[in-house]
Amino acid sequence: MELQPKIKRLQVHNMPSEFHLKGFDMELQPKIKRLQDHIETVVIGKTQVVRLAITTLLARGHLLIEDVPGIGKTTLAHALARSIHCTFHRIQFTSDLLPSDILGVSIYDQRKGEFEFKKGPIFANVILADEINRTTPKTQSCLLEAMSDAQVSIDNVSYPLPQPFMVLATQNPIEHHGTYPLPESQLDRFMMRIRVGYPSEADEKKILKNQRLHTSVEDLKPVLAAGEVLELQELVDHVQIDESLLDYILAIVGMTRKSKAFRLGASPRGGLILCKAAKALALMEGRMYCIPDDIKALAIPVLAHRVIINSELGSAGTSEEAESAIAEVLENIPVPL
Repeated sequence: MELQPKIKRLQVHNMPSEFHLKGFDMELQPKIKRLQDHIETVVIGKTQVVRLAITTLLARGHLLIEDVPGIGKTTLAHALARSIHCTFHRIQFTSDLLPSDILGVSIYDQRKGEFEFKKGPIFANVILADEINRTTPKTQSCLLEAMSDAQVSIDNVSYPLPQPFMVLATQNPIEHHGTYPLPESQLDRFMMRIRVGYPSEADEKKILKNQRLHTSVEDLKPVLAAGEVLELQELVDHVQIDESLLDYILAIVGMTRKSKAFRLGASPRGGLILCKAAKALALMEGRMYCIPDDIKALAIPVLAHRVIINSELGSAGTSEEAESAIAEVLENIPVPL
C-alpha cells in the first residue's frame, strides 16, 4: 500500500477535539512521505524497509537491522539519522569497547576538588550502534537503561537523554566469526528487527550506474526538525484502534504461547509494542485509525525476535524460522472484519 500524502485522508473529524486546542500542526503528515522519499535517494529499491524504519521512529522505538555485510544496513541507519535535524553519533562496536566508552565517565577535577561527569556518545538524539553484536555482553548491557528509560545512571546519578531518542543498531548474523548473540533482554528493547535483503537485479544495476552521480549519505540534508518528530510521535498516541483489533493482537500473541512450534511465546510487552507500531503505521498511511493490515504487516518484524521456537535441530532456531512460525500464526487466525 502506497503512502497517501494528502492531508485530507487523516480523517480529521475522528480526532479528539483537544488536538486543535493543543495546536497540532496537521501539515506535518505529508512530511512523513518527504522523509521516506529523502531516504530512498540513497537506499534504493527498499521501500518497505524504509517504511518500517520510519514507523519505528514515529512509535518511539529502537530498530535492529540484521543481515550479511555489504547490503546497506549502515547506509539505511545513517540515512534516517541524517534526515532528521537532531544530534547524531555513530558508535562502532568492537570486542574491546567498554561501557564507559559509550555512557561516559566521571573524571576528578583537581581545580574544583570534585568529580565531573563527561558525557559519552550515547547523549544524542539518534545513535547508530554499528555491528552491535561484535562487542561483549557487558558492553551490550550498558544500553539497556538508555533504551528502556531514556536515561543513563552513573555513580548513583541519573542523566536524562535528549528527546527524541532512538537507537539504530546493525548486526551480522550470529554464525559469523567474532559475534556475540544478543540476549533476550537486549533483543526485547528493540521495537522491530528487520533485514534489508539483496536488491533486485534492476535495482542493483541502478546502483552501479548511479554510483558516481547519486546522492551519498553525507550529502543528505535534514527534512524534519526534532520538534516535528516529537509532535508526530505525540500524534501517534492519539491514533484510534478498535477493540476488535485489540482482540486480534491478543489472539496472535496468545497463539505464540499455545502453539507447540514455540518454546517461548511473546510477552505482554510484545502485544503492547505491536499495538503502538500499528498506530504509527496508520499515521504513515494517512489515517487516524488502525486497520487489520497494519497489524499483519508488523507482526513479523515486531514479534519474531521476541519468541523462541522449537527448532528441528533442538536449538533456539534461526531468525528465518521464527519469522516463518509467526507467518503461520497469522494464517491460522481469522482477521476481524
